[in-house]
Amino acid sequence: MNKLYPSATQALADLVADGQTLAVGGFGLCGIPEALIDALRDSGVRDLTVISNNAGVDGFGLGKLLESRQIRKMISSYVGENKEFERQYLAGELELEFTPQGTLAEKLRAGGAGIPAFFTRTGVGTVVAEGKELREFDGEIYVMERALRADVALVKAWRADRAGNLQFRLTARNFNPAAAMAGQVCVAEVEEIVELGTLAPDEIHLPGIYVQRLVHNAHPEKRIEKRTTRQLQEHA
Repeated sequence: MNKLYPSATQALADLVADGQTLAVGGFGLCGIPEALIDALRDSGVRDLTVISNNAGVDGFGLGKLLESRQIRKMISSYVGENKEFERQYLAGELELEFTPQGTLAEKLRAGGAGIPAFFTRTGVGTVVAEGKELREFDGEIYVMERALRADVALVKAWRADRAGNLQFRLTARNFNPAAAMAGQVCVAEVEEIVELGTLAPDEIHLPGIYVQRLVHNAHPEKRIEKRTTRQLQEHA
């Protein structure tokens, strides 16, 4: 089965709608589906709930969807590096479900594995646990966290074959596999498309059964979130 679509716009055209929940891969600006985010912005859909580690930066990544006011709620673990995110949240214009990073990863993983909920010690005794079930195991208190599922998952990978088997590159893997598995439908943006049989079984990080649509973006911008340099010291 050839899952490749001619463009990100066409891949999303009959898929996204107002009020949906989307899981979006990436960590900061590493491994984000840039072309799919642009196509989502251009689609004009609104009132979205977006599950993502963070919301990009001002003017890039998911930050574009905040600027266009298409996101109603973020389910995230990090809210820094984005002034518009901060402004909308403090003004009461954006709903935020703030989630510890490891808990967020496990909520997505559990959703993709068909596990409705799990118990964790993370957040016990804090606002994170307010209103949630607490249970004691072996003398320790745990909080129950519900799994996360999404209507659509948008992810980024390095390579894919035409069956949708994905290979990620280094730390760009981050939240992408978990986000993909948690989506009812997954659209993957990839830098390289290879023929079936090119990827060895051990090179496949996410099987194609989790991926319904592919988009080829051979030249992503890969913007650096925060460039840090040091002065070159002269030697006598």
